[in-house]
Amino acid sequence: MKTRLFPVILTAALTSVMTLFAVSHFQHNLPYFDVAQNAKQLPANYVSYNNNGPTSSGAPVNFESAAESSVKAVVHVKTTVRSRAITVDNNDMFSQLFGPQKYLIPEQQGSGSGVIISPDGYIVTNNHVVADADEVVVTFNNRYDTKAKVVASDPATDIAVLKITTDKTLPFMEFANSDEVKLGQWVLAVGYPLNLDATVTAGIISARGRSLGITQLGVESYIQTDAAVNPGNSGGALVNTAGQLVGINSAIASPTGSYAGYSYAIPSNIVRKSVNDLIKYGTVQRAVIGVEYVDKSISAEQQAEVGLDKNDGVYVVVVKPNSGAAKAGIQKGDFITRINGEAVNTKGEVQEQVARYHPGDNVNVTYSRGGKEYNANVLLTNLNGTTDIIKGEPRVLGATFRQLNDNEKMTYNTDKGIIVTDIGKGILAKQTKMLKGFVITQVNNSPIGSANDLMAAASANKNMQIAGFYPGRQGMYYYTLNNIDGSLGE
Repeated sequence: MKTRLFPVILTAALTSVMTLFAVSHFQHNLPYFDVAQNAKQLPANYVSYNNNGPTSSGAPVNFESAAESSVKAVVHVKTTVRSRAITVDNNDMFSQLFGPQKYLIPEQQGSGSGVIISPDGYIVTNNHVVADADEVVVTFNNRYDTKAKVVASDPATDIAVLKITTDKTLPFMEFANSDEVKLGQWVLAVGYPLNLDATVTAGIISARGRSLGITQLGVESYIQTDAAVNPGNSGGALVNTAGQLVGINSAIASPTGSYAGYSYAIPSNIVRKSVNDLIKYGTVQRAVIGVEYVDKSISAEQQAEVGLDKNDGVYVVVVKPNSGAAKAGIQKGDFITRINGEAVNTKGEVQEQVARYHPGDNVNVTYSRGGKEYNANVLLTNLNGTTDIIKGEPRVLGATFRQLNDNEKMTYNTDKGIIVTDIGKGILAKQTKMLKGFVITQVNNSPIGSANDLMAAASANKNMQIAGFYPGRQGMYYYTLNNIDGSLGE
């Protein structure tokens, strides 16, 4: 038995010796690597890596200080819309036989968030949080309640300014420069979601210049984040790790109405400018370059047709006559690539750059034509094509209005018309179901081109039939007002 095992043992020993000999002499040519040795050469520790070699990832981000200061400057905004009776005359056979129909709208309550931006009690929130509210109450982090007044609001940017009366110096939040926000930057969302107490969530900046098409005039350039935001967070703060205000949380992308991965905030630079205008003038002074343009959100075929597939920037489709752009030499077919040195490639990025300026300001516009780059100083104008300051409009019948601009007149195929910017709480809201955004074209068959025309018609008639349309809907709508005496401004 031993004799039979000996050849096997001898063969195994010789094989082992030969293997060790081969490895010791030829291993430098074999395609394998040692983990420990390679760890000295490759960034296997999840550190950043560049031409200068690996660098330390640094200490973990600490949110404690930013969170503690932020919750003191963010308030819970609670709104109440009182119940009211309205009368509707549809001018149909039923109304002629039985008279106008009467409806009772029950009391409605809502809530959102707001950010204290001054020690004397100015608060910024979303317009949609306080729109049509009869009463606004703010609750501080220490559960102190007080009534607030709506100073002014702007549906186009979805910004509203509140003011509370106080003899105390309030904790407030400073504005950050939203131009300095970077993709991947850590941020906090602070607010009062789902009627909970002050809540802080964390995430990163995942995109900039997002345009969602949800505001009345489309002035949108949202900061997109993945910080959890739910109903009730609207009007709350998006904060950087230094505790500064980066944006005002305004919307979420969700098929269910609750958080589903992305939230959107109005950049602080737009908020700051809008707030200053609302406090000083009662309305936002909106500036325009005077062009219509398309970006790469159009189809690939359309991009190829105008050359956007091979060029940066936005493509100029229309240059409005006598506008700042026209006077500066910009033409249809040009590609606007930068505004005041900031690159612009989307509608949202153009709006973000222009929205911070006033009519009468000049901006430097870089554009390309025929492969060559040009620069032009463009005088910004308001929507009416002038550089005049537009003050807050007086209320007529309890509502506010603005004139249609030239582009809207062309789109709606009408020579005159005024659009309802705030239905208010006066006789127009009490006696009709008219909604914000309704375009009034006639009163008692006479054309209406301004709020003064409407005021004159209301002064001359005890009863009125108002005719107009809703953009995007078919047909004309008619509303009847009765017993207007003494209610011109109410």
